[in-house]
Amino acid sequence: MDDHCYWIGFDRVRGIGSVRTGQLLEHFGDLKAAWFADPSEIRQAGLPNKVVAEFSRLRKEIDLESELGKIHDLGISVVTINDDGYPPLLKSIPNKPPVLYTKGRILDEDQFAIAVVGTRRKTSYGKQVARDLSRFLAENGITVVSGMARGIDTIAHQGALDAGGRTIAVLGCGLDITYPPENHQLSQQIIENGALVSEFYPGTQPEATNFPPRNRIISGLTRATVVVEADERSGALITAKFALEQTRDVFAIPGSIYAPRSRGTNRLISDGAIPLLDYKDLLLVLNLEQTADYRYVQQTLPKTDTESMLLETIRDEPMHIDEIKNISGLSTEKVSATLTMMELKGFIRKTGNMTYQAISDEQAYYEV
Repeated sequence: MDDHCYWIGFDRVRGIGSVRTGQLLEHFGDLKAAWFADPSEIRQAGLPNKVVAEFSRLRKEIDLESELGKIHDLGISVVTINDDGYPPLLKSIPNKPPVLYTKGRILDEDQFAIAVVGTRRKTSYGKQVARDLSRFLAENGITVVSGMARGIDTIAHQGALDAGGRTIAVLGCGLDITYPPENHQLSQQIIENGALVSEFYPGTQPEATNFPPRNRIISGLTRATVVVEADERSGALITAKFALEQTRDVFAIPGSIYAPRSRGTNRLISDGAIPLLDYKDLLLVLNLEQTADYRYVQQTLPKTDTESMLLETIRDEPMHIDEIKNISGLSTEKVSATLTMMELKGFIRKTGNMTYQAISDEQAYYEV
């Protein structure tokens, strides 16, 4: 049986999220063993009696292979935190969803992603900013992430698509449900040029309580969040709050002090968010000016034997090029040329005058 079946099974148990999934993995080693365990063993893993009782009931009623088949029949893929395809940026946040349901494809290039969010009740000013900003990001090789809600979110997705870019929509319902309904055509475009993502099992309705946790995934998938327009009680401010908790940057579009839809963004700026006065500033602050070049090199020039050798040589602490040359036994010209290419490809970074430092897998998703 596909191991995803057991992830789906535990995902169906109310009260089991990322923390308790981690407890099960630590105790049993994998979720297959946990699924067939005696309830007393599940308790020993640290799960409360109420959750164990719910698990025992569900296990008797559910056919895991049938459940997985139904999901695949809907064109939905399942990605778990143990899968290589799980987005690395999201994997680094607290309370990450153990299981993601997706339609479309999440690519390596989506590591370069920025969230563009805002109020459903947008103004003409907010509409223009969301459209222009998303087009600008897409044209610079950056994936636009939003929540496909009415208003700013919808415009952000459409702006990225109109520019020929990629976009990811994170939903607060199952992926077999289009919400809002008028975005059916948009959702199909997103599937073809990005992905729909949800932590909610197919069939889950878009209830109000689903959207705050949905917002942590929007910010978790991205390097930064831009709030375009928001009143003082907008859900977009929740996304900004999650971004800060995840140590991601928050930008806000300033607006008139008399505009209700700018009160939330102006307050964010007052509280320390970065005011976005020029879209290019976003690239500069996040060191994303060369994203398009980086992605091109990553796609066209795979890692060479020389690069592999130098990656084993270069440590996490800065090393001078002479030391690298001496250890590798290569000529200065060869080392210099290879280091330049490795820097562009994101394997290393230059830390000073002729000194270089290796970039870890996790750091690579934050730095170019």
